[in-house]
Amino acid sequence: MFLDYFALGVLIFTVVTLFYAVIAIHDIPHIIAKKRNHPHQDAIHIAGWVSLFTLHVIWPFLFIWASLYREDRGWGIKPDGKLQHEVEANAEIARLQARIAELEAQPLEKEKA
Repeated sequence: MFLDYFALGVLIFTVVTLFYAVIAIHDIPHIIAKKRNHPHQDAIHIAGWVSLFTLHVIWPFLFIWASLYREDRGWGIKPDGKLQHEVEANAEIARLQARIAELEAQPLEKEKA
């Protein structure tokens, strides 16, 4: 009699543990998206809940979708290997340095004249 109740307790514990484990696993892509400051965090979270009803068939795609984006490089590195804002910033710095050199040269020309 005791073993029947013990087996029932083990069975209930296993079912409850598996239930919570499945719910915890479905949220992993959303946690990754939050950590990476993904622009589609909410969509990934909702799709994770939808994946519960599709028996996690779409879960690998959510994992890939959440993992592709990184805040420091966006969706990927540009063809020239540099970030776009870095290229623009370097061009702006070069223009400003040329302008400073031009302005510094002007007073010398006025003093010589």
